[in-house]
Amino acid sequence: MGRAAPHSRRASPVLSSMPEAPRVLFIFLDGVGIGPSDAEINPFLKARLPTLRGLLDHQIPVLDGGAESGPGGDALSLPLDSLMGVEGLPQSGTGQTALLTGENAAALFGRHFGPWVPVSLRPLMMERNLLTRAQAEGISCIFANAYPSHFLREAWTKRPAGPPLAAHAAGLLTRQEEELARGEALSSEILNTAWRTRLGLVHLPEVTPRQAGRNLAKITGEASLTFFAHYATDTAGHERAMEPAVAALERVDAFLGGLVPALPPRTLLVLASDHGNIEDITQGHTLNPTFSLLLGPGAKELGAGLSRITDIPELILEHLTGPG
Repeated sequence: MGRAAPHSRRASPVLSSMPEAPRVLFIFLDGVGIGPSDAEINPFLKARLPTLRGLLDHQIPVLDGGAESGPGGDALSLPLDSLMGVEGLPQSGTGQTALLTGENAAALFGRHFGPWVPVSLRPLMMERNLLTRAQAEGISCIFANAYPSHFLREAWTKRPAGPPLAAHAAGLLTRQEEELARGEALSSEILNTAWRTRLGLVHLPEVTPRQAGRNLAKITGEASLTFFAHYATDTAGHERAMEPAVAALERVDAFLGGLVPALPPRTLLVLASDHGNIEDITQGHTLNPTFSLLLGPGAKELGAGLSRITDIPELILEHLTGPG
Protein backbone atom coordinates (compact mmCIF):
# COMPACT_ATOMS: atom_id res chain seq x y z
CA MET A 1 0.00 0.00 0.00
CA GLY A 2 2.99 2.27 0.54
CA ARG A 3 3.54 2.43 -3.27
CA ALA A 4 -0.01 3.50 -4.11
CA ALA A 5 0.50 7.21 -3.57
CA PRO A 6 3.54 7.57 -5.89
CA HIS A 7 1.67 5.59 -8.55
CA SER A 8 -1.33 7.96 -8.40
CA ARG A 9 0.98 10.98 -8.64
CA ARG A 10 2.59 9.56 -11.77
CA ALA A 11 -0.86 8.99 -13.29
CA SER A 12 -2.01 12.56 -12.82
CA PRO A 13 0.09 14.11 -15.62
CA VAL A 14 -1.25 11.46 -18.02
CA LEU A 15 -4.84 12.42 -17.16
CA SER A 16 -4.14 16.14 -17.40
CA SER A 17 -2.53 15.68 -20.83
CA MET A 18 -5.70 14.19 -22.29
CA PRO A 19 -7.17 16.58 -24.90
CA GLU A 20 -10.12 18.71 -23.88
CA ALA A 21 -13.44 17.58 -25.32
CA PRO A 22 -14.84 20.00 -27.91
CA ARG A 23 -17.23 22.64 -26.65
CA VAL A 24 -19.58 25.03 -28.39
CA LEU A 25 -20.72 28.44 -27.19
CA PHE A 26 -23.70 29.52 -29.27
CA ILE A 27 -24.60 33.20 -29.03
CA PHE A 28 -27.83 34.39 -30.62
CA LEU A 29 -27.85 38.06 -31.65
CA ASP A 30 -31.36 39.22 -32.53
CA GLY A 31 -31.81 41.28 -35.68
CA VAL A 32 -28.27 41.49 -37.04
CA GLY A 33 -27.68 41.34 -40.77
CA ILE A 34 -24.92 42.23 -43.19
CA GLY A 35 -25.43 45.77 -44.41
CA PRO A 36 -24.42 48.03 -47.26
CA SER A 37 -20.99 49.60 -47.61
CA ASP A 38 -22.42 53.04 -46.79
CA ALA A 39 -21.32 54.40 -43.42
CA GLU A 40 -24.28 56.79 -43.34
CA ILE A 41 -26.64 53.81 -43.31
CA ASN A 42 -24.68 50.93 -41.79
CA PRO A 43 -23.72 51.42 -38.10
CA PHE A 44 -21.15 48.61 -38.34
CA LEU A 45 -19.04 51.10 -40.30
CA LYS A 46 -19.48 53.90 -37.74
CA ALA A 47 -19.04 51.87 -34.55
CA ARG A 48 -15.72 51.23 -32.82
CA LEU A 49 -15.42 47.47 -33.06
CA PRO A 50 -11.81 46.57 -32.20
CA THR A 51 -12.60 42.99 -31.20
CA LEU A 52 -14.61 42.12 -34.28
CA ARG A 53 -12.18 43.86 -36.60
CA GLY A 54 -9.27 42.09 -34.93
CA LEU A 55 -10.91 38.70 -35.39
CA LEU A 56 -11.67 39.35 -39.07
CA ASP A 57 -8.37 40.88 -40.14
CA HIS A 58 -9.84 44.39 -39.88
CA GLN A 59 -12.62 43.66 -42.37
CA ILE A 60 -16.30 44.31 -41.60
CA PRO A 61 -18.63 42.17 -43.76
CA VAL A 62 -20.74 44.18 -46.20
CA LEU A 63 -23.28 43.24 -48.86
CA ASP A 64 -20.91 43.63 -51.79
CA GLY A 65 -18.21 41.54 -50.09
CA GLY A 66 -17.89 37.83 -49.50
CA ALA A 67 -16.97 35.70 -46.53
CA GLU A 68 -14.51 37.42 -44.21
CA SER A 69 -11.86 35.42 -42.41
CA GLY A 70 -9.27 36.29 -39.83
CA PRO A 71 -5.58 35.50 -39.63
CA GLY A 72 -4.87 31.78 -39.56
CA GLY A 73 -8.42 30.78 -40.45
CA ASP A 74 -9.59 30.68 -36.83
CA ALA A 75 -12.41 33.17 -37.48
CA LEU A 76 -14.91 33.27 -40.29
CA SER A 77 -17.89 35.52 -40.91
CA LEU A 78 -20.31 34.70 -43.70
CA PRO A 79 -23.82 35.66 -44.83
CA LEU A 80 -26.72 33.32 -44.13
CA ASP A 81 -30.09 33.40 -45.84
CA SER A 82 -33.12 33.94 -43.58
CA LEU A 83 -35.74 34.25 -46.36
CA MET A 84 -35.41 30.60 -47.43
CA GLY A 85 -37.73 30.97 -50.40
CA VAL A 86 -40.58 32.63 -48.51
CA GLU A 87 -41.71 36.09 -49.62
CA GLY A 88 -41.90 38.97 -47.18
CA LEU A 89 -39.68 40.37 -44.43
CA PRO A 90 -38.14 37.76 -42.10
CA GLN A 91 -39.45 37.94 -38.53
CA SER A 92 -38.24 36.76 -35.14
CA GLY A 93 -40.82 34.06 -34.39
CA THR A 94 -40.27 31.96 -37.49
CA GLY A 95 -36.63 33.04 -37.77
CA GLN A 96 -35.72 31.90 -34.27
CA THR A 97 -37.62 28.65 -34.81
CA ALA A 98 -35.64 28.03 -38.00
CA LEU A 99 -32.33 28.93 -36.37
CA LEU A 100 -32.90 26.67 -33.37
CA THR A 101 -34.55 23.67 -35.05
CA GLY A 102 -32.96 23.59 -38.50
CA GLU A 103 -36.42 23.55 -40.10
CA ASN A 104 -37.75 26.12 -42.57
CA ALA A 105 -40.28 27.49 -40.11
CA ALA A 106 -41.59 30.25 -42.38
CA ALA A 107 -42.40 27.69 -45.09
CA LEU A 108 -44.07 25.41 -42.54
CA PHE A 109 -46.15 28.30 -41.18
CA GLY A 110 -46.87 29.71 -44.62
CA ARG A 111 -45.26 33.11 -44.03
CA HIS A 112 -42.75 34.95 -41.89
CA PHE A 113 -44.20 35.67 -38.45
CA GLY A 114 -43.10 37.42 -35.28
CA PRO A 115 -42.07 38.57 -32.82
CA TRP A 116 -42.99 35.44 -30.86
CA VAL A 117 -43.07 31.78 -31.89
CA PRO A 118 -46.50 31.07 -33.42
CA VAL A 119 -48.69 28.57 -31.59
CA SER A 120 -48.65 26.00 -34.39
CA LEU A 121 -44.83 25.90 -34.38
CA ARG A 122 -44.37 25.58 -30.63
CA PRO A 123 -44.49 21.75 -30.62
CA LEU A 124 -41.70 21.76 -33.22
CA MET A 125 -39.64 24.14 -31.11
CA MET A 126 -40.25 22.14 -27.95
CA GLU A 127 -39.39 18.76 -29.46
CA ARG A 128 -36.72 19.52 -32.07
CA ASN A 129 -34.71 22.46 -30.83
CA LEU A 130 -30.93 22.33 -30.61
CA LEU A 131 -30.85 21.92 -26.83
CA THR A 132 -33.29 19.01 -26.64
CA ARG A 133 -31.58 17.29 -29.56
CA ALA A 134 -28.18 17.74 -27.96
CA GLN A 135 -29.43 16.28 -24.69
CA ALA A 136 -30.80 13.27 -26.56
CA GLU A 137 -27.23 12.69 -27.78
CA GLY A 138 -25.91 12.81 -24.21
CA ILE A 139 -24.44 16.30 -24.61
CA SER A 140 -24.45 18.48 -21.50
CA CYS A 141 -26.13 21.85 -22.06
CA ILE A 142 -26.54 25.21 -20.32
CA PHE A 143 -28.85 28.13 -21.07
CA ALA A 144 -26.87 31.03 -19.66
CA ASN A 145 -29.64 33.65 -19.57
CA ALA A 146 -31.14 34.61 -16.23
CA TYR A 147 -34.84 35.37 -15.90
CA PRO A 148 -36.51 37.02 -12.89
CA SER A 149 -38.22 34.32 -10.84
CA HIS A 150 -41.68 35.88 -11.19
CA PHE A 151 -41.26 36.12 -14.98
CA LEU A 152 -40.14 32.55 -15.57
CA ARG A 153 -43.60 31.23 -16.36
CA GLU A 154 -44.52 34.13 -18.60
CA ALA A 155 -41.24 33.79 -20.45
CA TRP A 156 -42.48 30.73 -22.32
CA THR A 157 -46.25 30.51 -21.98
CA LYS A 158 -47.84 33.67 -23.38
CA ARG A 159 -45.91 35.08 -26.33
CA PRO A 160 -42.61 33.26 -26.07
CA ALA A 161 -39.38 34.16 -27.79
CA GLY A 162 -37.58 31.19 -29.26
CA PRO A 163 -34.63 30.89 -26.85
CA PRO A 164 -36.58 30.66 -23.54
CA LEU A 165 -39.10 28.32 -25.16
CA ALA A 166 -36.30 26.03 -26.30
CA ALA A 167 -34.61 26.24 -22.90
CA HIS A 168 -37.87 25.43 -21.10
CA ALA A 169 -38.38 22.36 -23.29
CA ALA A 170 -34.89 21.17 -22.34
CA GLY A 171 -35.42 21.85 -18.62
CA LEU A 172 -32.75 24.57 -18.70
CA LEU A 173 -34.81 27.70 -17.99
CA THR A 174 -33.60 27.74 -14.40
CA ARG A 175 -31.14 30.59 -13.82
CA GLN A 176 -32.56 33.51 -11.86
CA GLU A 177 -31.41 36.59 -9.96
CA GLU A 178 -29.36 34.51 -7.51
CA GLU A 179 -27.20 33.12 -10.31
CA LEU A 180 -26.98 36.56 -11.91
CA ALA A 181 -25.72 38.04 -8.64
CA ARG A 182 -22.96 35.41 -8.48
CA GLY A 183 -21.89 35.86 -12.09
CA GLU A 184 -23.25 32.39 -12.93
CA ALA A 185 -25.77 33.74 -15.45
CA LEU A 186 -26.18 36.75 -17.72
CA SER A 187 -28.88 39.27 -18.39
CA SER A 188 -30.06 39.13 -21.99
CA GLU A 189 -29.01 42.80 -22.23
CA ILE A 190 -25.44 41.84 -21.14
CA LEU A 191 -25.58 44.60 -18.50
CA ASN A 192 -27.57 44.27 -15.26
CA THR A 193 -28.94 47.80 -15.56
CA ALA A 194 -32.55 46.92 -16.38
CA TRP A 195 -32.72 44.42 -13.52
CA ARG A 196 -31.54 47.11 -11.13
CA THR A 197 -33.64 50.02 -12.41
CA ARG A 198 -36.84 48.47 -13.78
CA LEU A 199 -37.15 45.53 -11.40
CA GLY A 200 -35.72 47.29 -8.36
CA LEU A 201 -33.14 44.55 -7.74
CA VAL A 202 -30.51 47.05 -6.64
CA HIS A 203 -28.55 44.38 -4.77
CA LEU A 204 -27.40 42.98 -8.13
CA PRO A 205 -23.89 44.10 -8.99
CA GLU A 206 -23.30 46.41 -11.89
CA VAL A 207 -21.34 44.63 -14.61
CA THR A 208 -19.39 45.89 -17.59
CA PRO A 209 -19.72 44.21 -21.00
CA ARG A 210 -16.18 42.85 -20.65
CA GLN A 211 -16.91 41.33 -17.24
CA ALA A 212 -20.12 39.82 -18.57
CA GLY A 213 -18.06 38.26 -21.36
CA ARG A 214 -15.62 36.80 -18.85
CA ASN A 215 -18.56 35.45 -16.84
CA LEU A 216 -19.95 33.72 -19.92
CA ALA A 217 -16.54 32.21 -20.70
CA LYS A 218 -16.46 30.69 -17.22
CA ILE A 219 -20.00 29.32 -17.62
CA THR A 220 -18.98 27.82 -20.96
CA GLY A 221 -16.47 25.61 -19.18
CA GLU A 222 -19.27 23.86 -17.28
CA ALA A 223 -20.94 22.10 -20.23
CA SER A 224 -20.32 20.91 -23.77
CA LEU A 225 -22.94 23.26 -25.25
CA THR A 226 -23.74 26.70 -23.83
CA PHE A 227 -26.42 28.96 -25.29
CA PHE A 228 -26.84 32.70 -24.68
CA ALA A 229 -29.44 34.97 -26.29
CA HIS A 230 -29.10 38.75 -26.74
CA TYR A 231 -32.01 40.85 -28.05
CA ALA A 232 -30.92 44.47 -27.63
CA THR A 233 -29.45 44.60 -31.15
CA ASP A 234 -32.93 44.14 -32.62
CA THR A 235 -34.41 46.67 -30.20
CA ALA A 236 -31.83 49.24 -31.25
CA GLY A 237 -32.44 48.50 -34.92
CA HIS A 238 -36.12 49.31 -34.53
CA GLU A 239 -35.20 52.83 -33.42
CA ARG A 240 -33.88 53.51 -36.95
CA ALA A 241 -31.21 55.86 -35.67
CA MET A 242 -27.44 55.70 -35.83
CA GLU A 243 -26.60 56.48 -32.20
CA PRO A 244 -28.50 53.62 -30.49
CA ALA A 245 -27.39 51.19 -33.20
CA VAL A 246 -23.74 52.12 -32.75
CA ALA A 247 -24.06 51.85 -28.96
CA ALA A 248 -25.63 48.38 -29.23
CA LEU A 249 -22.88 47.11 -31.52
CA GLU A 250 -20.12 48.57 -29.39
CA ARG A 251 -21.59 46.87 -26.32
CA VAL A 252 -21.52 43.51 -28.11
CA ASP A 253 -17.95 44.14 -29.27
CA ALA A 254 -16.76 44.95 -25.73
CA PHE A 255 -18.59 41.83 -24.53
CA LEU A 256 -16.70 39.76 -27.09
CA GLY A 257 -13.50 41.47 -25.98
CA GLY A 258 -13.93 40.02 -22.50
CA LEU A 259 -15.24 36.67 -23.73
CA VAL A 260 -12.90 35.53 -26.48
CA PRO A 261 -9.56 35.57 -24.59
CA ALA A 262 -11.13 33.71 -21.66
CA LEU A 263 -12.85 30.89 -23.56
CA PRO A 264 -11.89 27.33 -22.56
CA PRO A 265 -9.61 25.43 -24.94
CA ARG A 266 -11.23 23.77 -27.97
CA THR A 267 -14.31 25.96 -27.79
CA LEU A 268 -16.07 26.77 -31.03
CA LEU A 269 -17.84 30.11 -30.77
CA VAL A 270 -20.90 30.41 -33.02
CA LEU A 271 -22.68 33.75 -33.41
CA ALA A 272 -25.83 33.80 -35.50
CA SER A 273 -28.97 35.84 -36.02
CA ASP A 274 -32.56 35.33 -37.13
CA HIS A 275 -32.99 38.25 -39.57
CA GLY A 276 -31.47 41.57 -40.53
CA ASN A 277 -32.32 44.90 -38.88
CA ILE A 278 -29.60 46.87 -37.09
CA GLU A 279 -27.27 46.96 -40.11
CA ASP A 280 -29.48 49.45 -42.00
CA ILE A 281 -30.95 52.33 -40.01
CA THR A 282 -33.33 53.33 -42.80
CA GLN A 283 -35.82 50.48 -42.67
CA GLY A 284 -36.17 48.17 -39.63
CA HIS A 285 -36.25 44.48 -40.61
CA THR A 286 -34.41 43.84 -43.86
CA LEU A 287 -34.07 41.25 -46.59
CA ASN A 288 -30.31 41.19 -46.03
CA PRO A 289 -28.45 37.99 -45.18
CA THR A 290 -27.83 37.56 -41.49
CA PHE A 291 -24.50 38.08 -39.78
CA SER A 292 -22.78 34.95 -38.54
CA LEU A 293 -19.38 34.29 -37.03
CA LEU A 294 -17.45 31.10 -36.34
CA LEU A 295 -14.40 31.32 -34.14
CA GLY A 296 -12.13 28.45 -33.22
CA PRO A 297 -9.73 25.94 -34.73
CA GLY A 298 -10.84 24.98 -38.23
CA ALA A 299 -13.55 27.65 -38.44
CA LYS A 300 -13.06 28.08 -42.18
CA GLU A 301 -13.52 24.36 -42.81
CA LEU A 302 -16.51 24.16 -40.49
CA GLY A 303 -18.19 27.06 -42.25
CA ALA A 304 -17.80 25.57 -45.72
CA GLY A 305 -21.22 24.95 -47.22
CA LEU A 306 -23.20 27.03 -44.74
CA SER A 307 -25.81 29.07 -46.61
CA ARG A 308 -28.98 29.29 -44.48
CA ILE A 309 -29.77 29.95 -40.85
CA THR A 310 -31.20 26.42 -40.72
CA ASP A 311 -27.65 25.06 -41.17
CA ILE A 312 -26.54 26.19 -37.71
CA PRO A 313 -28.02 23.39 -35.53
CA GLU A 314 -26.52 20.65 -37.69
CA LEU A 315 -23.13 22.34 -37.67
CA ILE A 316 -23.14 22.47 -33.87
CA LEU A 317 -24.41 18.93 -33.35
CA GLU A 318 -21.99 17.43 -35.87
CA HIS A 319 -19.09 19.29 -34.27
CA LEU A 320 -19.98 17.97 -30.81
CA THR A 321 -20.76 14.40 -31.79
CA GLY A 322 -18.07 13.91 -34.44
CA PRO A 323 -14.55 12.62 -33.84
CA GLY A 324 -13.07 14.48 -30.87
